[in-house]
Amino acid sequence: MIDFANKEYLLLLLLLIPYIIWYLMYRKKSEPTLRMSDTNAYRYAPRSWKVTLMPLQQLLRIAVFVLLVVALARPQTQNSWKNETMEGIDIMLAMDVSTSMLAEDLKPNRMEAAKKVAAEFVSGRPNDNIGLTIFAGEAFTQCPMTTDHASLLSLLHNVRTDIAARGLIQDGTAIGMGLANAVSRLKDSKAKSKVVILLTDGSNNRGDLSPMTAAEIAKSFGIRVYTIGVGSTKMAPLPPMATGLPQYINVPVEIDTKTLTDIAAATDGDFYRATNNAELAQIYKEIDKLEKSKLNVRKFSKRYEAYQPYALAAALLLLLEMLLKLTIFRRLP
Repeated sequence: MIDFANKEYLLLLLLLIPYIIWYLMYRKKSEPTLRMSDTNAYRYAPRSWKVTLMPLQQLLRIAVFVLLVVALARPQTQNSWKNETMEGIDIMLAMDVSTSMLAEDLKPNRMEAAKKVAAEFVSGRPNDNIGLTIFAGEAFTQCPMTTDHASLLSLLHNVRTDIAARGLIQDGTAIGMGLANAVSRLKDSKAKSKVVILLTDGSNNRGDLSPMTAAEIAKSFGIRVYTIGVGSTKMAPLPPMATGLPQYINVPVEIDTKTLTDIAAATDGDFYRATNNAELAQIYKEIDKLEKSKLNVRKFSKRYEAYQPYALAAALLLLLEMLLKLTIFRRLP
């Protein structure tokens, strides 16, 4: 939508009225004449195409004037918020980032595999409000719920696989804290459908809140939790960067499937088990079939100057008018 910063300049267009009246009333007086005794011989003579197109010069001048006035009025795109209704649901991704997520039973490791399928999931749901919680021995929100998925994907991509191994957050697996953090972001949502997708590769061993207590809180707010246990069924190779040892070591896979199943059951969700990349991708495809509800989204439209096309068009039409006057419509004295 176009707005004008200097609307008062548009009043100059009123000058076209007296100009057009003057042109229609006095144009014949300005044309060259030739006295003849009898003009009957010319009564049915056809008009040349040059005479027919002669008013084109005036039309070009009027068009140039109009375009210059519009350019002076500084047309701009309107700077405003716009409310739109979209189809979607509110989703929080709760992702385990503990050191064990560096295990390479999924390729290249559990964390990178989880980030990849989560990014594909986000990209496939452009109208959803989606946020990201990460947790190890403690939990925090990496990205609040948003429809700006470019920012969300950037923050997801920047989640380091060694965040716990480097001591940036406490290591361990605080499933209850991770779920509670995600629930806190969803509890005030007005969406009909509110979902947490919780992914972990271990069992709860940190945090002040038990997983089932967090699940009951989620249930009280009408939040459905889908839990995913990721990792092979027996042993998994852990790289030196995760253990501080000079070589890979095999560690047992210890996923508390009972707790994850109970969380899902308590909130009317489902529990999934992923032992490889293909299974993990398939799980997200199944979750992608969730119901949708309407979301009200506010979009911001940025203002920018839009006079340039009008000024350029005026210059081109002026050059065209001058060229026609010096060539096709040239008058000899």
